[in-house]
Amino acid sequence: MPTSKRILSVQDGSPTPPGGAHHPAPKEHPSAAGRMLAVLAAFGPAHSSLTLSEISRRSGLSLTTTHRLVGELRAWGALERDSDGRYGIGLRLLELGALAPHGLQLRELALPYLDDLHQTTRANVHLAVRDGSDVVYVEALRARGAVRILSRLGGRWPLHATGTGLVLLAFAPPEVQEEVLRGPLHAYTPDTVTDPTQLRRILAGVRRTGVAVAENQLTAPALAVAVPVRGKRDEPVAALGVTVELGSVAPQALIPVLGSTARSISRALGAPSAMPVHPSTRSCPRLGAG
Repeated sequence: MPTSKRILSVQDGSPTPPGGAHHPAPKEHPSAAGRMLAVLAAFGPAHSSLTLSEISRRSGLSLTTTHRLVGELRAWGALERDSDGRYGIGLRLLELGALAPHGLQLRELALPYLDDLHQTTRANVHLAVRDGSDVVYVEALRARGAVRILSRLGGRWPLHATGTGLVLLAFAPPEVQEEVLRGPLHAYTPDTVTDPTQLRRILAGVRRTGVAVAENQLTAPALAVAVPVRGKRDEPVAALGVTVELGSVAPQALIPVLGSTARSISRALGAPSAMPVHPSTRSCPRLGAG
């Protein structure tokens, strides 16, 4: 295996960028809906539990406005309050999230295949979709005793900084790729790819091979492998990845089982390329050819 500078993808899961949540809350809220969304956006992977003052500061709203909106959101079930007076996301939002066609519905369909992959590889397994310039995990299965990861169900990270995200970026529309390449591209380790030219080469390689492989991109020692999952029109609709300790297994040993699982999920989604080919439909050499 080449040195860690030869990168085709990055490890799934990442620490929160310096300064807090991945999406900083906007400071202008011209509408009531905008102010309500700003309160919800104050929460994130590193800020799952907040006081009223912290919500006010992170949302950019006055304490009076925050108090009123938090009360309304709590009454509706979007927020919950614990015994210490801190607030967190409520179950009502989880109920709505289950309705997302590319979210928990995809997770429900894929889960049996993900569990088989998890048991076969004894690796951390991830299923993710793209949301704008971010990757969002719709499932994250952790292996006991495996390399430490920070990915979780519902986690959101920059596309350039995860293996599944890099697969999704490689097959994203050109305008999405250009937006990401314009940066900023945050470095999580000295080996994180942040050079746009190098990242373009990586994306081209992922499109050519259909596989992303990387070492030590977010944490060390870690190796990640990811592949696309395709939908009804054979378009990549999700990405499937595994993360293991670097040196514990060669990436070439993970690719066949990972690809097989991705094809099974793609077939369940109706992807034409994942359907079994009947012997009678296989192309035959023409008479007189050759």
